[in-house]
Amino acid sequence: MKAKTLFLLLISISFFASAQSKQSKLPYSIKGKIEGLQNVDIYLANYYGNKLYYNDTCHVDAKGNYEFAGKPFNECGKYALVMPGPRYFDFIASDEQIVINCSADADLSKIDVIQSKENKLFFEYIRFINSKRNVRTPLDNCINDSLKSEADKKPCIEELTKLSNEVINYQKELIKNNSSSLFAKFLRMGMEEDIPTAPENIAEDKKQEWQYYWYRHHYWDRCDLKDPRMVRDGAFHKLVEDFITKTLPQIPDTVCAEVQKIITATAGNEESFKYITHFATYTGETSKIMCMDELFVFMIDNYYSKGICDWVKEDKLKDMKEAADKKRDCRCGEIAPDIILPDASEKNWVSMYKTRGEYTLMVVWESSCGHCKKEVPLLLNMYHKYKDKGFVVYAIGNDYENSKWVEFINEYKLDWINVSDTPDIMKQEKATELIYSGVTTLKSLNYRTTWDVTSTPKVFLMDKDMKIIAKSIGAEQLDEILENLYKGEKVETDKFQETEYEDVNTPRK
Repeated sequence: MKAKTLFLLLISISFFASAQSKQSKLPYSIKGKIEGLQNVDIYLANYYGNKLYYNDTCHVDAKGNYEFAGKPFNECGKYALVMPGPRYFDFIASDEQIVINCSADADLSKIDVIQSKENKLFFEYIRFINSKRNVRTPLDNCINDSLKSEADKKPCIEELTKLSNEVINYQKELIKNNSSSLFAKFLRMGMEEDIPTAPENIAEDKKQEWQYYWYRHHYWDRCDLKDPRMVRDGAFHKLVEDFITKTLPQIPDTVCAEVQKIITATAGNEESFKYITHFATYTGETSKIMCMDELFVFMIDNYYSKGICDWVKEDKLKDMKEAADKKRDCRCGEIAPDIILPDASEKNWVSMYKTRGEYTLMVVWESSCGHCKKEVPLLLNMYHKYKDKGFVVYAIGNDYENSKWVEFINEYKLDWINVSDTPDIMKQEKATELIYSGVTTLKSLNYRTTWDVTSTPKVFLMDKDMKIIAKSIGAEQLDEILENLYKGEKVETDKFQETEYEDVNTPRK
């Protein structure tokens, strides 16, 4: 096979360079002869999801012979044999004796499987697909030809349909006749389910919904979640990614519940458990979909904090827990903690709870922040649009110098509630006095941590009970949400993308 870009394949080479392949304790190995190669080192790389990582190394002798240690059952999967260039080809590392001869240029036509049921099946399939790809190319050219009429394209479309059906039938027969084969499992994992027609007793306007739930319920039928080898193929990554980010509605509660189900289904399979757990956690932490950080906190609380993710180093685990704690109080669906800060006069302490409205917007902003200068005037227009309907804005100035904050308030005539901390009240002795005397709270003075403020502007929208219903979005999206709320419509969080700005807040010293 022609060499591809090797993603992370070239990482950790110094580590594995010392990991010369030793005589395997297993009764089988991975060996063969390479035409045109002698007296050089070659490597094995294993797939882990959709990426490649160095796994082992061995020396090709003067006659072109190579031999790697065989892989135990739980380390089997799709591997690559990597030669200078780099040139490489994929093969199936299974718990059997594997003998594959090849050429230094990784030419598919020169790959000869001497011994290995899995790889004879694998390369037979690859050659079949390549032959059908050659047939398909002129059909695609015909269909995509803008100069051809629909009538001229019709025979090409029909031929392409026949070709596609032929390939699908070949795949199904291969899987059926080789049900215990690792390659057949990989092939099955990459195939879509055949969704049945909805039953006749289902109302016409509900049939599509019925088919969706059938597909969702049977999504994992194609993958053996108890088999640790499944993670060593790119199809596994695609299966996990598509399920969590595309198949499921991007509603935090739904995603959390479904992720928990599939993780439970991996019981006894540490490899799949680790892969899915990591992917779900990373997705929750980095998702731009509004409120999806709920998934991140859920994963930390239910898996990492319980000590069952033993692959995570202690210092990294500490960082993850702290990151989850910063998001804990400001997740959608949570009752927002009160904030009590002084207004621009620095004399009157104003509680967000006591000034709440039908809907309350808390916004953290800075007068020197470029994004704030664009968003704050838009938010002000929105405030004037909805304030007669009980809309309240509790705006926190995040400037290091309050004088610039006050100047901005006066210049733009910000007639909503304006509060800020001050350098004086953030001094430890003064802060302690204010907290113990009941003037304010620790969470109020630490609002940047309490509300996970890492950039400005940062907004949170709450209902009359101070439950958070939207956050981290721009003025235009907020306007749409408020309009729907005042119409009595529910907020569909998966429709909105969170906005993370580059300006990092300046904490008080």
